[in-house]
Amino acid sequence: MYFLTGWPRRLLCPLRSAEEPFHVQPSSHRFYFAVLSETQLSVWSSRPSVLIVSYIESAKAAAQFGFYQKAEWKPDDTMIAVAAANGYILLFDVLGGGEDKYLYEPVYPKGSPRVKVTPGYREEQCAQALSLEMKKPVDLEAPITSLQSLQEDLLVCTADGYLHVLHWDGLGNNGRKAISLTTIPFSLDLQSARGGPSLDLEGVYIRCMEYCLTLDGFAVVLSDGRLGFITPLSNTITADQLQGVWAADVSDGTCVAVNNKYRLMAFGCGSGTVLVYMIDTTTGSMQLSHKLELTPKHYPDIYNKTGPVKLICWSPDYSVAMVTWECGGLSLWSVFGAHLICTLGEDFAYRSDGTKKEPTKISSMSWGAEGYHLWVVPSKQERRRAEERQEEDGVTAPPRAPTLQAGILQFHFIKSALTVNPCTSNQEHVLLHGEDRLYLTCGDPTQAHNTPETHSPHPNAHIHPRDSSPLHHPPSYNASLSQGLSTLLGHKHWHVVQIHSTYLESNWPIRFAAIDTAGQCMAVAGRRGFAHYSLYTRKWKLFGNITQEQNMTVTGGLAWWNDFLVVACYNFIDQQEELRLYLRSSNLDNAFASVTKLHSDTLLLNVFRDMVILFRADCSICLYSIEKRNDGPSPSASVELLQEVSMSRYIPHPALVVSVTLTSVRTETGITLKAPQQACMAESIMLNLAGQLIMLQRDRSGPQVRDKETPSNHKKLLPFCPPVVLAQCVENVWTTCRSNRKKRHLLEALWLSCGEAGMKVWLPLFPRDHRKPHSFLSRRIMLPFHINIYPLAVLFEDALVLGATNETVLYDGLQGPSEPLEALFPYCTVERTSQIYLHHILRQLLVRNLGEQALLLAQSCASLPYFPHVMELMVHVVLEEEATSREPIPDPLLPTVAKFITEFPLFLQTIVHCARKTEYALWNYLFAAVGNPKDLFEECLMAQDLDTAASYLIILQNMEVPAVSRQHATLLFNTALEQGKWDLCRHMIRFLKAIGSGEMETPPPTPTTQEPSSTGGFEFFRNRSISLSQSADCIATGKFNLQKTFSMPSGPSAKGRDVDCAENMYIDMMLWRHARHLLEQVRLRDLGCFSAQLGFELIGWLCRERNRVARVEDFVTALKKLHKDFLWPFPVIPVGSLNSPLKNGRCRTVLSTRLLKSQSADSLLNSDMDTAPLPAAPRNHAWMDGLGAGAKDMDSASSAHSQHNTLETQDAFLSPLVGKVDEYSIGSATDLTETSSVVDGDWMMVDESSSTLSLSQAELEHISMELANKGPHKSQVQLRYLLHIFMEAGCLEWCVVIGLILREASVIEQVIGCLDSPEVPAETVQSVCSGLLAVDAWASSDCLGYKPFLSLIRPQLQQLMETAPEQVQPEAFQPAGQSSKLGGPEGPGGSASPRAEDSRAAAPLGLALPSSEPPGGFPRPPPEDGPQEEAEEQGEEEGAYDCTLS
Repeated sequence: MYFLTGWPRRLLCPLRSAEEPFHVQPSSHRFYFAVLSETQLSVWSSRPSVLIVSYIESAKAAAQFGFYQKAEWKPDDTMIAVAAANGYILLFDVLGGGEDKYLYEPVYPKGSPRVKVTPGYREEQCAQALSLEMKKPVDLEAPITSLQSLQEDLLVCTADGYLHVLHWDGLGNNGRKAISLTTIPFSLDLQSARGGPSLDLEGVYIRCMEYCLTLDGFAVVLSDGRLGFITPLSNTITADQLQGVWAADVSDGTCVAVNNKYRLMAFGCGSGTVLVYMIDTTTGSMQLSHKLELTPKHYPDIYNKTGPVKLICWSPDYSVAMVTWECGGLSLWSVFGAHLICTLGEDFAYRSDGTKKEPTKISSMSWGAEGYHLWVVPSKQERRRAEERQEEDGVTAPPRAPTLQAGILQFHFIKSALTVNPCTSNQEHVLLHGEDRLYLTCGDPTQAHNTPETHSPHPNAHIHPRDSSPLHHPPSYNASLSQGLSTLLGHKHWHVVQIHSTYLESNWPIRFAAIDTAGQCMAVAGRRGFAHYSLYTRKWKLFGNITQEQNMTVTGGLAWWNDFLVVACYNFIDQQEELRLYLRSSNLDNAFASVTKLHSDTLLLNVFRDMVILFRADCSICLYSIEKRNDGPSPSASVELLQEVSMSRYIPHPALVVSVTLTSVRTETGITLKAPQQACMAESIMLNLAGQLIMLQRDRSGPQVRDKETPSNHKKLLPFCPPVVLAQCVENVWTTCRSNRKKRHLLEALWLSCGEAGMKVWLPLFPRDHRKPHSFLSRRIMLPFHINIYPLAVLFEDALVLGATNETVLYDGLQGPSEPLEALFPYCTVERTSQIYLHHILRQLLVRNLGEQALLLAQSCASLPYFPHVMELMVHVVLEEEATSREPIPDPLLPTVAKFITEFPLFLQTIVHCARKTEYALWNYLFAAVGNPKDLFEECLMAQDLDTAASYLIILQNMEVPAVSRQHATLLFNTALEQGKWDLCRHMIRFLKAIGSGEMETPPPTPTTQEPSSTGGFEFFRNRSISLSQSADCIATGKFNLQKTFSMPSGPSAKGRDVDCAENMYIDMMLWRHARHLLEQVRLRDLGCFSAQLGFELIGWLCRERNRVARVEDFVTALKKLHKDFLWPFPVIPVGSLNSPLKNGRCRTVLSTRLLKSQSADSLLNSDMDTAPLPAAPRNHAWMDGLGAGAKDMDSASSAHSQHNTLETQDAFLSPLVGKVDEYSIGSATDLTETSSVVDGDWMMVDESSSTLSLSQAELEHISMELANKGPHKSQVQLRYLLHIFMEAGCLEWCVVIGLILREASVIEQVIGCLDSPEVPAETVQSVCSGLLAVDAWASSDCLGYKPFLSLIRPQLQQLMETAPEQVQPEAFQPAGQSSKLGGPEGPGGSASPRAEDSRAAAPLGLALPSSEPPGGFPRPPPEDGPQEEAEEQGEEEGAYDCTLS
């Protein structure tokens, strides 16, 4: 509505005198202000805000008349009456200085285009010279309490109980009448006036009085605090023709202000409350409409300490009231009590350091022209306080200290366009206008991709900080009528458009503003003419001929219709009211306008589809149709009168009509689902008559003419039924002319803003499934609901209300001893806001047992992005109300709401989100209504909604015993593992550990061996030596007694086991089970992801499972599965493979390409098959770096360099390995860089260094064929890593399978070399032999591409088959290099791990084969937590993982 902006401006009184101003009174048009001090009357100009003339009373006259007290202007601004303390009325003539006499004039540089074009063309920046002449004073012989100006008379109330009626012109002689208050009969209503009880008014006088034009009477406050209303029964004011009514039960009235547009009287009271009364039209009694008061909820410190109300001031358009109290402060309310601003709280009342400010006391205030300014005169003690402060601080004020000079504060406001131009065409945009700029909320198509700087709306925009805030890039413009959420809510900033200064200078103030439906064109109208602006071109269009502009004034407002601007205006030359349509794209000139003459003054205008509705001063409504014509050179519009409806029977005064709208809303049975096309017709007229919403529907009771029988243009429109009152206290109405079959509830509803009562929606009720509606069911229902913002626009389909709110910014730079008055106020800005209202409506429908309608409405909105939030809000609000209620609720709503939400798939997450945002104490009440959380958890699991299930776990943990939450957590953990939701898995591990540490019951019996760091992230590379170190005890006892692998270790490590170990053990068991499951299903890629994501110690586990699940049953199936999993192409036979260089292995080293040159996150960590890829945090790189070290050392050609590739320190984990490749002198020939196209295995880019190596044609062909047979780069990295893992763990069968798919002969050779070693069990040797033979057989029949490679390794295979498998003794199963190291007795802390280099030296092929049981796998029992953590940290710092594979 109205919003405060910026800091108040300070106007200093230039005359040096001891007197200070204490009263300000505006002229009728508010272009001039009379300012009073004790003996001085000054007249100020409104724009520019300067002092024009002062009249200073002589000392002798001042002694006779007394000090000045009040002032009042004659309605035509030619006279001022001043009341003086000794009972005198002083009259002053205000004389103009002639046409061209100006006190201030703007000076333009020479050659400037700004020249006066027409005589009498008023330069608005000039202040006209005026003079004041005193006429003969009138002595009323009693102190004057109130002045009130009427058209011809001046009413003066005196303290002796008289009401004087003076003529402005013949003041001394004929025009004076005095009416005693005691002769006026007062009663409670006009019906009981004759002979009813009357007030005893002896010794009572009128303290304050104001005339209400539309009620034709005077609102008065009597000296005893009673409130009354005096009506003249005839046209003249005489004693026997006055009748009074008084308000019962009020005796502390202080002041009054009347609202002519809404027929309201606002009375200030001693308690600090403002009582707003209306007159009951039937009985004539005063009825309380509503109260304006501060609530303890928002203003707990001050709401009852404000003191009596001092002043009330209605804005010029009567849409808001400003109130101030004896203790100071300003507060703004909308006409029906919505609170907008108050300066007694928040930043207005406190400094940034928390100290309280003294509220500014105000002695007088008045609104400026069109409500853009509020002129405030601070009380005298304000200045005295400042002076005292300076004296206390010892600061001597300079003789002309401007801070302490008397002055007037000017507060700046911006207001909604709805206040004066309530067209519904701006229904989906918020348009605010300030004195010289427009604020709008729509997106901007032309600048969607521009830099933010281009949005600066004007070169001087930085002056006004709201403008210079850079606008975000608004989303691109959606051409449909509905702007869509993204455009209207894309950012918090306003689009600010500076009004063209040339237009503003001559036509200030701006009276009307309008915006089109698409939000791209705006128009403004000032005192004369109008101008319009387009966001497409970012240009204003003004009249080319200034005479045309000055010869018209807009009377009834502006509206856009398609590309035309519809203007209701008065033509000064023809002295004729007109309706004009101007085309946006053509020049602004009357030559391009279509003009329709009107018979009466237009007060309001609106557009609905192709119709214009006008409300005229004779209380009639006219409907016109508009049609676009393209016959001429440019498009024009033709206007045709359709219908006239006289409303004079129902409207007492034309000024009371706030808005008039055509809508498609109607009440009768025609609004069933069968006839949606009729929803678009103009069915009814909505009239806001002083806050009463009146509806006139078309009368369909007569004989109906079928559409086909008459040509459409001659169709006679149906008459209207008598009006029906729909609602009271209505400030704004929104409706739309669009239709949408899917959202009929929202689009055919009527939205009302009702001040303090919040909003109301008149919602249509549709019968479901084309059933016949029940006769007892009404067709529509009015639902009230409260929102926290002041509504300025409704987005119909999006179920949103848009608004604006005042925000404040504290500025500390002005504090100190000489703090100026305006620094007491924070800097004010206006923010865009929006609010969801759908949950209120659904709830209201459920309360009224209209669940079916609620369901239809909710289903139509289920696609909205914030629909889940709507559901949560509904549950939350009802839950808070019912669960915290002190009295038992007879008919609780929560079970109904819960049942309603189960209709939607969001049910489970809605409940859990609501529960987690609510305090624990209310959970029992919630789950009693919605169901047991255990059942809901299981439903989530069945629906595969694991994230929601995880939220339910937290609730179960709080509401159930630990055993139950562990059981459910285990279920969820297993499901998450299966689905590869690694993030969730990590959370679950943490959660399970937390349950363990927080409970005292005994854990389930689980095996006691524990993986060293199965859940500790990626430390397993750091502590890799663990997987090769062994405890002497374990080695001594039988190694292959697999049943005893999990036996308890001897030694102290067994005794210190506590709940934590058991918990870790429990988790490890689940991880091992999952790993076993993956390996059984030959899902190596998933196994790698699982290991990398959860830090699972794969090598240690594989060592144990080497002779169990880590066997390959069927080599061919495993090979096929790997091809599929890793997207690896089956090899094809190269042409001329017989004389291929492969025969003699010449290119073997070249083709074992080092694809690990630049490691990236192309690892299993975010492989394409992952369902939940992680952000690659630095620690995740450790996995890759280990990979670099391992896979590069795989080739025997590079074994000499292996020591340099070990990761020496922990730091090396954080950066990928690069730059080591140059050590491979041969291998770098075909190193592929990351820039290769690696997705489909079609690699064509070879490293630059390859050009140095000359290869023959055949070799090049062969290389290209080799590359074509390789899979993606990522897969190659992953396979090499897995090969490295299996090698370390001694799972030789898997090494063979991976060696086959990579077609690396060296790998096969290495494995076969290992098989010769005595430690390898015979089954493994046998399995590798039979597996290779099976692959050979399969290759011969199905995949010939493998044949060349198989023939290459045939010699090794034959050698293997010839070797008779020997029976190996268990004791011999340990690498030769380690026997000496492990001879010593094991200490209590576990054995010293041997360096891997030592063991490598003695191993036959450089392969250190680990034991099948990873020693060091038992947690050492620390005396307390501290040392164990220290040891872990120390291990991380040393970080040397010394085991590298040759």
